[in-house]
Amino acid sequence: MQGQRVAVESSQMYPLQTILDSSVRANSDVGALASKGKGTAAVMLWNYHDADKQAATASIEVQVRGVTASNVTITRYRIDDTHSNAYEAWKKMGSPQQPTSEQIATLEKEGQLQTVGTPYSVTSQAGMIKIPITLPGQGVELIKVDW
Repeated sequence: MQGQRVAVESSQMYPLQTILDSSVRANSDVGALASKGKGTAAVMLWNYHDADKQAATASIEVQVRGVTASNVTITRYRIDDTHSNAYEAWKKMGSPQQPTSEQIATLEKEGQLQTVGTPYSVTSQAGMIKIPITLPGQGVELIKVDW
């Protein structure tokens, strides 16, 4: 994430004090951080719950304002149970305490940051773009916007 941090609004993001006082116990914390630099913006999304189990999927519409070009490129990176997750791959292997060299190679590959699909282009409308996201529970996604 490059540039300056910018404000983010989310109807499902817990206030920091609530997390410090009582953790994330009721509904999932669906929130974001964002930044904007020259010709680029980034949004980091999460769908988190303290219970280490698959939480509900969140439907999110990301709106990026202040885009100064008509065509922009979107690249999405994700960490969840099927993307960029060596731990889940290790569990699927049977949680080997001494993985073979082949298993280690697989775990290293699965641990690399993966994209969701391929980068794609969208057209801004009056300096704004909208990006619909379906984010699984316990998932994190980085959206990179370049123009």
